[in-house]
Amino acid sequence: MQTAEPLSPDEIERYRRHIVLAEIGGAGQQKLKNAAVLVIGAGGLGAPVLQYLAAAGVGHIGIIDDDTVSLSNLQRQVIHGTESIGRSKVESAKAAIEAINPHVRVTVFDTRLTPETAPHLLRGFDLLMDGSDNFDTRYAAADAAEAAKIPLVTGAVGRFDGSLTVLKPWEQAADGRQNPGYRDLFPERPPPGVVPSCAEAGIVGALTGVIGTLMAMEAIKVITGAGEPLVGRLMLYDGLAARFDVMRYRRRGAS
Repeated sequence: MQTAEPLSPDEIERYRRHIVLAEIGGAGQQKLKNAAVLVIGAGGLGAPVLQYLAAAGVGHIGIIDDDTVSLSNLQRQVIHGTESIGRSKVESAKAAIEAINPHVRVTVFDTRLTPETAPHLLRGFDLLMDGSDNFDTRYAAADAAEAAKIPLVTGAVGRFDGSLTVLKPWEQAADGRQNPGYRDLFPERPPPGVVPSCAEAGIVGALTGVIGTLMAMEAIKVITGAGEPLVGRLMLYDGLAARFDVMRYRRRGAS
């Protein structure tokens, strides 16, 4: 984590509802200010992640996305407005974050995260949020975060359902077992065409808000040390049935 200046009087007032929480307090809020979080995607999942992390007072937020805002994005990518159509998503999201909280420093990367670009992009960040919409990026993000030994919060959505988990595969759980990695949960990429894109299958806009907000909550827990992050647990949400389930998973080969 970076070492930031102590909270100013304005910040203390802004984050008062956090500071009165025993699980966060002033020390936890300072950790949020010291944190540097890199977010992959300024789209459906990235939008609520970016908005809530900015509002929470994360001191440095990085955004990776090489796309531009289109009209069909606005049904779910709520960080962008109609006036942003045609604008790069990273610049549109940066402007929105600066409007939410002027205390947040924003760095934008108008590119894609790949196995080749990941080591450079992750440099200087201590938490990675993956809101991408393809398996190539998800595997690259997981591999890069594991190599850099930084936590990864990853989420996915489809039509009316979604999921999320937290990965710290270089650490051991309380029972002494090594934490699982992304490939322990998803050993192989599905064959092309098996998982349709949201453009092909459709997606309800509010679903990305549910999963993205839960991702932001997990990030706040990881940064502040509050509660129990979803390490070794996959949270599943069925929007049509209004049901949450949690599935435990382990490192492959562990008994």
